[in-house]
This record gives sequence, C-alpha cells and structure tokens, in this order.
Amino acid sequence: MRKFLLGIIILSAIPVMGQGTVSLDSCRRMAIANNKEILQQQIKIEQAGYQRKQAEAAYLPSFDFEGGYIYNQKKLSLVDKDQLLPTKTFNPATGSYDFNLVKDPTTGLPVIHEGSVIPSQVALLPKSALTYDVHNVFAAAVTMTQPIYMGGKIRAMNNITHYAEELARNMHDTKVQDVVYSVDEAYWRVVSLVAKKKLVESYLKLVQNLDSDVEKMIKEGVATKANKLTVDVKVNEANVNLTKVVNGLELSRMALNQICGQPINVRFTLADENRDEIGGTLRPTHLQMDSVYANRSDIRSLEIAAKIFDEKAKVAKSEMMPQIAAFAAYHGTNPNSYNGFENKFGFAFSVGAMVKIPLWHWGGLSNKYKEAQAEARLRKVQIDDAREKINLQVNQAKFRYEEAWKTFEKTKSHLAQADENLRCAQLGFREGVTNLDTVIGAQTAWVQAYSENIDAQIDIQLCDVYLSKVMGQMKY
Repeated sequence: MRKFLLGIIILSAIPVMGQGTVSLDSCRRMAIANNKEILQQQIKIEQAGYQRKQAEAAYLPSFDFEGGYIYNQKKLSLVDKDQLLPTKTFNPATGSYDFNLVKDPTTGLPVIHEGSVIPSQVALLPKSALTYDVHNVFAAAVTMTQPIYMGGKIRAMNNITHYAEELARNMHDTKVQDVVYSVDEAYWRVVSLVAKKKLVESYLKLVQNLDSDVEKMIKEGVATKANKLTVDVKVNEANVNLTKVVNGLELSRMALNQICGQPINVRFTLADENRDEIGGTLRPTHLQMDSVYANRSDIRSLEIAAKIFDEKAKVAKSEMMPQIAAFAAYHGTNPNSYNGFENKFGFAFSVGAMVKIPLWHWGGLSNKYKEAQAEARLRKVQIDDAREKINLQVNQAKFRYEEAWKTFEKTKSHLAQADENLRCAQLGFREGVTNLDTVIGAQTAWVQAYSENIDAQIDIQLCDVYLSKVMGQMKY
C-alpha cells in the first residue's frame, strides 16, 4: 500500500501538458491520484489507524495529574469558643486514672449540679489553638489507573477497531474500482466519438462527391434538380451529424479531464483513438462464485461489518459483567492536613482497588445485549442477500460480455458487405444502370454498418471491464 501511494504521488507530480499520448492506465492513475472521494477514504483509513492505537492503549495503565486552588474568605475553626476540658489523676488503689471531681466531704461522692458532675480541675483549650489559616488551599495528585477485568470490553473494542481499519481499506478499494470504471467509460466514450467523427467525415465526403457527380449529370441532362435537392439534404444531414459528433467529443474530453482531475481545457491524445480496430480476445468466463465472493470488496466489507457487530454485542454483554480496576495516587495538600494544617505541602501515597458489579437494571442491560445480537444477525442476513444479488449481477455481466463479442463478430461480417454494396452502387450509378436512391441507400447502410462496428468494439471494452469489476478481478 505504501508503494502504491508513493507511486500515486510521483505520478501526480508529472506535468500533464508535457504528455503526448495518454494511455488508459495513465488516465486511471491520474484519476486515482486526484479523486477527492478516494482521498477521503485514505483519511478514513488514517482515522481508523488512530482509533486502533487508542483502543490498544486501554490495556495499559493511565497516568493523570490533577491540581486545584481554592481561596476561602474565613479561617477554619473546629470549636466556637475556648474549651474547658476535665482532667484525670492516677489512682494507685485502682491502677487507673480517675476524673478530678468536686466531692461532698461528708459522703465522699461527687457533687451533682444541674444533673452534671463538677470537675475540680480543668485544662484550658483556647479557640485559637483549633483555628487554622485556610485562606489559600492547594491540592495536587498524580494518579495511576490500571484496568484488571472489564468484562471483555477492552478486548472487544480492540477487535472492533482492527475490523474498522480493515473495513476502511475495503471501502477505499471499492471507491477506487468505481473511479477506475468511470475512467474507462469516459475514455472509451472519447475513443468512440473520435472514430465516429472520422466516420462522419468520410460519409460527408461520400455525399459531397455524390453531389458533385449529380451536378455533372444535370449538365449532361441525365439527372434532374430533384435529384440534386435529395443529395443536398443528405449533405446537410451529414454536416449536422458532424457538428453533433464534434460537440459531443468536446464534452466527452472535458468529462474525462474532470474525472482525471485535470483542467477541462487540457487536450489529451488518447493511445487508442487512432487505432483502426481495438484489439482484444474473448477470454474465458468460467464462474466460481466462491472465488467471486472472496474477491468482491463489498462482500468483504459486509463480512467485516458483521464481525464488528458481533464484537459490539460483546461490548454490550461486558456491561453485565463485574469490572475491576486498581489505582494508585501520590497526592499533596497545602495547608498540610497531615500535620495540623500548617501552611506547607504535605504528601502521601495511597493504593486501592475498585469493583463494580451490576445488580439490577430492570432488564435494561440484557435488552441492550439482545438488541446488539439482533443487529449482528441482521448483518448476516444482509450478506446472504448481497450474495444472491451478486450471483445475478455476475451472470448478467457474463451474458452481456459474450453477447458483445457475438455482436462484434456480426458487425465485422457486415462491413465487407457494406463496402461491396457501396462500390457496386457507385459504379452502377456512374454507368447509368443504378438510380440515385440506390446509391443513397448504400451510403446510409455503409455508415450504419461502420457505426455499429465502432459501438460493438467499445461495448466489448466496457463489458470486459464491468465483468472484471463484478467478479472482483479488476486490475489497476
């Protein structure tokens, strides 16, 4: 493929105006190099390659950095006022610490005031000790996430992107074949009209010579003015037909230039336009449909699309499966939440794992999976339908190709008859044993025979390339 694209770039750099004779292959290469739709398909192949690499990256851990800043108007205080905390003293008799409480000297029991004991000693915890400067808060973290099990989703997505890239290449090949066939049609149309132009010019000379002969015969008194008018009509018809052919040829050349991506005012001399007869031999057309199906890029595209939808069904199924991922993070905050909210960065490392298990979604996930399965089955039915249509298309193309050759052979045999008929009619007219209508009829039959022969030759070329296209054997 790289060599192919490099060849296209080199060929597109060749100045067209410097070419003398342009072959059919040259026209094909110019069209492939300059066609915008083919270029779009090449970009789609590039996009599919990036998507494939993106899916492959899902197997590997992802690293991210996150950071943030917050400004707070007020400081943070954990208490609303100074706090008095009761104290304890060690009691050797019990071996534990007891609260220091005010006791009744007579009973030795703690004094109860408003339902609560009264501490005899307290420790002062001022509000300022629990107030922190959080006007400027910074936070940052570097995280790593590693998928462990995603229910087969990552593998399915990788398969989808590989198939998508292959599908893009097949779509590119299909578009190239369409462009090549369009080039062939335009090329052979120009060749046909060049031959028709020469034929009409020859016919015009015939009727002009006949017109000159009739004028001479009028002077000699062996022809009438009515004969002259009849021939004049044929001369005018030949001139009109020549004008139509010349205009049609000009438009056809413009169409060929447009397909080849060249300015419409550029004029090529086509390699086949000066040939008396277009060569070629009837090639065997044994049909092996399995081989045809294997070679057809559109069938391959449908098969790849079916595989893609099979993988999409697996993606839908993965949403019903448990998903496990591991993560690690190195994070820091300022104020330092690990050391009394001092105004310095404090850092820490943490690791963990996450598990997600779908429990109940009221049939939503299962129905999504079934929908994907139905879509995959639909694609397989479409493949069977396409195979049946291709079978019919190939057989029709084979029939048309063989019919074109039979028609060509018949037109070849008609040429000799038309030549001899015209020669005899002209000779008889000069000798005075044949009337004018017979000569005009012979000339009309002659031009029709050669016109049909030209059409038959062009039809062979078009049927041949079409048969190659539908059989997946087109070479370019």
